[in-house]
Amino acid sequence: MKLLVSLTAVLFSVVSFSQDFKKKINIEALNTFVANEVAALKLENPVKTINIKALNWDTNVFNPFKDEKVAFPVEIKFKDSSYTSPITIKKVITSRFGWRKGRAHKGIDIDLVTGDSVVSMFDGIVRFAKYNSGHGRTVIVRHFNGLETVYAHLSKYAIKENDTVKKGDLLGKGGTSGNARGSHLHLVVNYKGVAINPEYLFDFGNENLVRSKNIWITDNWIQPGLHSSKKQTKLQVLRTKEEAVASLETRKQVYIVKRGDTLSRISYRNNVSIASICKSNRIKRKTPIKIGQRLILEHIF
Repeated sequence: MKLLVSLTAVLFSVVSFSQDFKKKINIEALNTFVANEVAALKLENPVKTINIKALNWDTNVFNPFKDEKVAFPVEIKFKDSSYTSPITIKKVITSRFGWRKGRAHKGIDIDLVTGDSVVSMFDGIVRFAKYNSGHGRTVIVRHFNGLETVYAHLSKYAIKENDTVKKGDLLGKGGTSGNARGSHLHLVVNYKGVAINPEYLFDFGNENLVRSKNIWITDNWIQPGLHSSKKQTKLQVLRTKEEAVASLETRKQVYIVKRGDTLSRISYRNNVSIASICKSNRIKRKTPIKIGQRLILEHIF
Protein backbone atom coordinates (compact mmCIF):
# COMPACT_ATOMS: atom_id res chain seq x y z
CA MET A 1 0.00 0.00 0.00
CA LYS A 2 2.85 2.38 0.87
CA LEU A 3 4.48 1.67 -2.51
CA LEU A 4 1.20 2.30 -4.33
CA VAL A 5 0.72 5.64 -2.56
CA SER A 6 4.31 6.68 -3.33
CA LEU A 7 4.08 5.82 -7.02
CA THR A 8 0.70 7.52 -7.32
CA ALA A 9 2.10 10.68 -5.77
CA VAL A 10 5.02 10.69 -8.21
CA LEU A 11 2.82 10.19 -11.25
CA PHE A 12 0.36 12.84 -10.08
CA SER A 13 3.22 15.31 -9.66
CA VAL A 14 4.52 14.57 -13.17
CA VAL A 15 1.10 15.09 -14.75
CA SER A 16 0.59 18.35 -12.83
CA PHE A 17 3.80 19.97 -14.01
CA SER A 18 3.79 22.35 -16.99
CA GLN A 19 4.94 20.99 -20.34
CA ASP A 20 8.13 23.06 -20.17
CA PHE A 21 9.07 21.71 -16.73
CA LYS A 22 8.27 18.08 -17.64
CA LYS A 23 10.86 18.25 -20.38
CA LYS A 24 13.48 18.93 -17.71
CA ILE A 25 12.59 15.85 -15.61
CA ASN A 26 15.46 13.43 -15.21
CA ILE A 27 13.81 10.11 -16.04
CA GLU A 28 16.80 8.23 -14.70
CA ALA A 29 16.46 10.01 -11.37
CA LEU A 30 12.76 9.16 -11.26
CA ASN A 31 13.51 5.49 -11.87
CA THR A 32 16.11 5.57 -9.11
CA PHE A 33 13.58 7.10 -6.72
CA VAL A 34 11.01 4.38 -7.43
CA ALA A 35 13.65 1.66 -7.08
CA ASN A 36 14.68 3.07 -3.70
CA GLU A 37 11.06 3.12 -2.55
CA VAL A 38 10.61 -0.54 -3.49
CA ALA A 39 13.85 -1.50 -1.72
CA ALA A 40 12.77 0.37 1.40
CA LEU A 41 9.44 -1.45 1.45
CA LYS A 42 11.16 -4.82 1.19
CA LEU A 43 13.34 -3.99 4.17
CA GLU A 44 10.35 -2.76 6.16
CA ASN A 45 8.08 -5.70 5.28
CA PRO A 46 10.26 -8.66 4.34
CA VAL A 47 8.36 -11.56 2.74
CA LYS A 48 8.90 -14.80 4.63
CA THR A 49 8.63 -17.90 2.50
CA ILE A 50 7.84 -21.12 4.35
CA ASN A 51 8.24 -24.35 2.43
CA ILE A 52 5.76 -26.63 4.19
CA LYS A 53 6.48 -29.41 1.69
CA ALA A 54 10.13 -29.64 2.68
CA LEU A 55 9.78 -32.35 5.33
CA ASN A 56 7.79 -35.60 5.32
CA TRP A 57 5.71 -34.66 2.29
CA ASP A 58 4.03 -37.83 1.09
CA THR A 59 0.76 -37.75 -0.85
CA ASN A 60 0.21 -41.51 -0.61
CA VAL A 61 0.14 -42.19 3.14
CA PHE A 62 -2.16 -40.89 5.86
CA ASN A 63 0.67 -40.37 8.37
CA PRO A 64 4.17 -39.72 7.00
CA PHE A 65 5.56 -39.06 10.51
CA LYS A 66 5.41 -42.63 11.85
CA ASP A 67 9.18 -42.77 12.35
CA GLU A 68 9.31 -39.48 14.26
CA LYS A 69 8.83 -39.06 18.00
CA VAL A 70 7.39 -35.73 19.11
CA ALA A 71 8.54 -34.33 22.46
CA PHE A 72 5.71 -32.52 24.24
CA PRO A 73 4.95 -29.86 25.37
CA VAL A 74 4.90 -28.15 21.97
CA GLU A 75 3.90 -24.58 21.14
CA ILE A 76 1.51 -23.97 18.24
CA LYS A 77 1.13 -20.45 16.85
CA PHE A 78 -1.76 -19.06 14.81
CA LYS A 79 -1.63 -16.05 12.52
CA ASP A 80 -5.34 -15.33 12.93
CA SER A 81 -7.61 -15.34 15.97
CA SER A 82 -10.35 -17.12 14.03
CA TYR A 83 -10.78 -20.00 11.60
CA THR A 84 -13.27 -20.79 8.85
CA SER A 85 -15.87 -23.34 9.91
CA PRO A 86 -15.23 -26.65 8.10
CA ILE A 87 -18.94 -26.87 7.28
CA THR A 88 -21.24 -24.15 5.98
CA ILE A 89 -24.11 -24.92 8.35
CA LYS A 90 -24.40 -24.67 12.14
CA LYS A 91 -21.86 -26.94 13.86
CA VAL A 92 -23.27 -29.71 16.04
CA ILE A 93 -20.71 -32.06 17.61
CA THR A 94 -22.10 -35.57 17.91
CA SER A 95 -18.98 -37.30 19.27
CA ARG A 96 -15.89 -35.83 20.90
CA PHE A 97 -12.19 -36.61 21.09
CA GLY A 98 -11.87 -39.34 23.70
CA TRP A 99 -12.43 -42.96 24.64
CA ARG A 100 -15.42 -44.42 22.84
CA LYS A 101 -16.66 -48.00 23.11
CA GLY A 102 -13.25 -49.30 24.11
CA ARG A 103 -11.41 -47.49 21.33
CA ALA A 104 -9.62 -44.18 20.86
CA HIS A 105 -11.66 -41.61 18.94
CA LYS A 106 -8.95 -39.22 17.71
CA GLY A 107 -11.12 -36.44 16.35
CA ILE A 108 -14.58 -34.94 16.63
CA ASP A 109 -17.68 -35.78 14.61
CA ILE A 110 -19.69 -32.85 13.24
CA ASP A 111 -23.19 -33.47 11.95
CA LEU A 112 -24.01 -32.78 8.31
CA VAL A 113 -26.12 -34.06 5.41
CA THR A 114 -24.52 -35.94 2.53
CA GLY A 115 -23.66 -33.40 -0.13
CA ASP A 116 -23.00 -30.51 2.29
CA SER A 117 -19.86 -28.52 1.51
CA VAL A 118 -16.66 -29.14 3.48
CA VAL A 119 -14.07 -26.35 3.39
CA SER A 120 -10.52 -25.70 4.61
CA MET A 121 -10.21 -24.14 8.06
CA PHE A 122 -6.96 -22.31 7.17
CA ASP A 123 -4.63 -21.57 4.25
CA GLY A 124 -2.43 -24.48 3.25
CA ILE A 125 -1.54 -27.15 0.71
CA VAL A 126 -3.42 -30.40 0.15
CA ARG A 127 -1.10 -33.26 1.08
CA PHE A 128 -3.53 -36.19 0.82
CA ALA A 129 -6.76 -36.64 -1.10
CA LYS A 130 -7.73 -40.27 -1.50
CA TYR A 131 -9.52 -43.19 0.10
CA ASN A 132 -8.25 -44.29 3.50
CA SER A 133 -9.36 -47.37 5.39
CA GLY A 134 -11.87 -46.42 8.06
CA HIS A 135 -11.86 -42.75 7.14
CA GLY A 136 -13.20 -43.30 3.62
CA ARG A 137 -12.64 -40.45 1.18
CA THR A 138 -10.26 -38.18 3.04
CA VAL A 139 -8.57 -34.83 2.49
CA ILE A 140 -5.59 -33.69 4.56
CA VAL A 141 -4.43 -30.07 4.39
CA ARG A 142 -1.04 -29.06 5.78
CA HIS A 143 -0.91 -25.56 7.22
CA PHE A 144 1.91 -23.07 7.73
CA ASN A 145 2.08 -23.49 11.53
CA GLY A 146 2.86 -27.22 11.37
CA LEU A 147 -0.68 -28.50 11.86
CA GLU A 148 -2.57 -30.75 9.46
CA THR A 149 -6.38 -30.81 9.40
CA VAL A 150 -8.07 -34.04 8.31
CA TYR A 151 -11.55 -34.13 6.73
CA ALA A 152 -12.94 -37.67 6.55
CA HIS A 153 -16.02 -39.62 5.33
CA LEU A 154 -16.44 -37.37 2.27
CA SER A 155 -18.65 -38.32 -0.66
CA LYS A 156 -16.79 -36.26 -3.29
CA TYR A 157 -13.47 -34.45 -3.76
CA ALA A 158 -13.19 -30.87 -5.00
CA ILE A 159 -9.39 -30.71 -5.00
CA LYS A 160 -6.32 -32.91 -5.54
CA GLU A 161 -2.92 -33.44 -3.93
CA ASN A 162 -0.50 -30.47 -4.05
CA ASP A 163 -3.30 -27.94 -4.60
CA THR A 164 -2.85 -24.69 -2.71
CA VAL A 165 -5.98 -23.69 -0.81
CA LYS A 166 -7.14 -20.62 1.08
CA LYS A 167 -9.24 -20.72 4.24
CA GLY A 168 -12.82 -21.33 3.19
CA ASP A 169 -11.93 -23.05 -0.11
CA LEU A 170 -14.08 -26.05 -1.00
CA LEU A 171 -12.38 -29.39 -0.32
CA GLY A 172 -15.25 -31.74 -1.07
CA LYS A 173 -18.72 -32.85 -0.09
CA GLY A 174 -19.69 -34.54 3.16
CA GLY A 175 -20.91 -38.12 3.19
CA THR A 176 -20.71 -41.57 4.74
CA SER A 177 -17.70 -43.19 3.06
CA GLY A 178 -15.51 -45.51 5.10
CA ASN A 179 -16.56 -46.71 8.53
CA ALA A 180 -19.25 -44.10 9.15
CA ARG A 181 -22.59 -44.69 10.81
CA GLY A 182 -24.63 -41.90 9.35
CA SER A 183 -23.42 -38.85 7.46
CA HIS A 184 -21.00 -36.63 9.37
CA LEU A 185 -17.61 -34.96 9.10
CA HIS A 186 -14.87 -36.63 11.11
CA LEU A 187 -12.41 -33.80 11.80
CA VAL A 188 -8.91 -34.58 13.05
CA VAL A 189 -6.16 -32.09 13.90
CA ASN A 190 -2.64 -33.53 13.77
CA TYR A 191 0.80 -32.24 14.66
CA LYS A 192 3.49 -34.40 13.04
CA GLY A 193 1.06 -37.30 12.92
CA VAL A 194 -0.11 -36.93 16.55
CA ALA A 195 -3.81 -36.17 17.02
CA ILE A 196 -4.68 -33.23 19.29
CA ASN A 197 -8.06 -32.70 20.91
CA PRO A 198 -9.58 -30.18 18.44
CA GLU A 199 -11.72 -28.56 21.13
CA TYR A 200 -8.60 -27.54 23.05
CA LEU A 201 -7.40 -25.55 20.03
CA PHE A 202 -10.73 -24.25 18.69
CA ASP A 203 -14.03 -23.03 20.03
CA PHE A 204 -16.65 -24.69 17.83
CA GLY A 205 -19.30 -22.08 18.63
CA ASN A 206 -20.78 -19.63 16.15
CA GLU A 207 -17.84 -17.19 16.22
CA ASN A 208 -15.22 -19.74 15.02
CA LEU A 209 -12.52 -18.59 17.43
CA VAL A 210 -9.02 -19.94 17.92
CA ARG A 211 -8.65 -20.30 21.68
CA SER A 212 -5.25 -18.56 21.67
CA LYS A 213 -2.89 -17.29 18.97
CA ASN A 214 -0.11 -19.09 20.82
CA ILE A 215 -1.02 -22.26 22.71
CA TRP A 216 1.02 -25.03 24.32
CA ILE A 217 0.12 -28.68 23.79
CA THR A 218 0.90 -31.16 26.56
CA ASP A 219 0.52 -34.95 26.67
CA ASN A 220 -2.85 -34.44 28.34
CA TRP A 221 -4.38 -33.17 25.08
CA ILE A 222 -3.17 -35.97 22.81
CA GLN A 223 -4.37 -39.01 24.78
CA PRO A 224 -7.98 -40.00 24.00
CA GLY A 225 -7.99 -42.27 27.06
CA LEU A 226 -7.97 -39.19 29.30
CA HIS A 227 -11.11 -37.75 27.71
CA SER A 228 -14.75 -38.73 27.25
CA SER A 229 -16.29 -38.81 23.79
CA LYS A 230 -19.63 -37.82 25.35
CA LYS A 231 -18.55 -34.75 27.32
CA GLN A 232 -16.25 -31.82 26.65
CA THR A 233 -13.17 -31.95 28.85
CA LYS A 234 -12.71 -29.02 31.24
CA LEU A 235 -10.47 -26.61 29.35
CA GLN A 236 -7.34 -24.91 30.66
CA VAL A 237 -5.67 -23.02 27.83
CA LEU A 238 -1.90 -22.95 28.28
CA ARG A 239 -0.20 -19.89 26.79
CA THR A 240 3.34 -20.27 28.17
CA LYS A 241 5.78 -23.13 28.65
CA GLU A 242 5.73 -22.51 32.40
CA GLU A 243 1.96 -22.97 32.46
CA ALA A 244 2.29 -26.13 30.38
CA VAL A 245 4.82 -27.70 32.75
CA ALA A 246 2.82 -26.71 35.83
CA SER A 247 -0.37 -28.19 34.37
CA LEU A 248 1.16 -31.65 34.41
CA GLU A 249 1.17 -31.76 38.19
CA THR A 250 -1.60 -34.09 39.35
CA ARG A 251 -4.19 -33.31 42.02
CA LYS A 252 -5.44 -36.32 43.98
CA GLN A 253 -8.90 -36.74 45.47
CA VAL A 254 -10.28 -39.54 47.62
CA TYR A 255 -13.72 -40.67 46.45
CA ILE A 256 -16.05 -42.87 48.52
CA VAL A 257 -18.11 -45.25 46.38
CA LYS A 258 -21.87 -44.70 46.78
CA ARG A 259 -24.88 -46.87 46.06
CA GLY A 260 -25.47 -47.17 42.30
CA ASP A 261 -21.93 -46.08 41.41
CA THR A 262 -20.07 -47.65 38.52
CA LEU A 263 -16.64 -46.78 37.15
CA SER A 264 -18.36 -45.18 34.16
CA ARG A 265 -20.59 -42.99 36.35
CA ILE A 266 -17.70 -41.97 38.64
CA SER A 267 -15.60 -41.14 35.57
CA TYR A 268 -18.31 -38.98 34.03
CA ARG A 269 -19.28 -37.07 37.18
CA ASN A 270 -15.70 -36.33 38.25
CA ASN A 271 -14.20 -35.64 34.82
CA VAL A 272 -11.60 -38.39 35.27
CA SER A 273 -11.11 -41.15 32.72
CA ILE A 274 -11.81 -44.79 33.60
CA ALA A 275 -8.25 -45.61 32.50
CA SER A 276 -6.89 -43.10 35.03
CA ILE A 277 -9.08 -44.50 37.86
CA CYS A 278 -7.91 -48.04 37.11
CA LYS A 279 -4.26 -47.02 36.96
CA SER A 280 -4.38 -45.01 40.19
CA ASN A 281 -6.12 -47.81 42.11
CA ARG A 282 -4.44 -50.79 40.41
CA ILE A 283 -7.73 -52.30 39.33
CA LYS A 284 -9.19 -53.40 35.99
CA ARG A 285 -12.26 -52.11 34.17
CA LYS A 286 -14.22 -55.24 35.12
CA THR A 287 -13.13 -55.24 38.78
CA PRO A 288 -16.26 -54.96 41.01
CA ILE A 289 -16.41 -51.88 43.25
CA LYS A 290 -18.23 -51.81 46.61
CA ILE A 291 -20.21 -49.22 48.54
CA GLY A 292 -17.88 -47.40 50.92
CA GLN A 293 -14.75 -48.32 48.95
CA ARG A 294 -12.11 -45.57 48.75
CA LEU A 295 -10.89 -44.69 45.28
CA ILE A 296 -8.10 -42.27 44.41
CA LEU A 297 -8.98 -39.90 41.58
CA GLU A 298 -6.11 -38.06 39.91
CA HIS A 299 -7.11 -34.83 38.18
CA ILE A 300 -4.63 -33.67 35.55
CA PHE A 301 -6.51 -30.62 34.23
